[in-house]
Amino acid sequence: MPSFGGKRPPKGDVNARRLSLEDEILTLRSRMEQLFVQENSFTSAKVIEISSLLDLKINEYMKGHSRRR
Repeated sequence: MPSFGGKRPPKGDVNARRLSLEDEILTLRSRMEQLFVQENSFTSAKVIEISSLLDLKINEYMKGHSRRR
């Protein structure tokens, strides 16, 4: 995200970032579900890798969401 000299980014940019993050989360979730079906396991390395990335993105989303309250 671009720097705004310590100021908050314009509201439109925050909303665009939020939507982008939501899209990433939905895409990762779908990919994780596909991998689970392929691997038939929640503990396969591929499923765990996507799951971990999904956790990071959800945490990032929640941090941004709680700041706006």
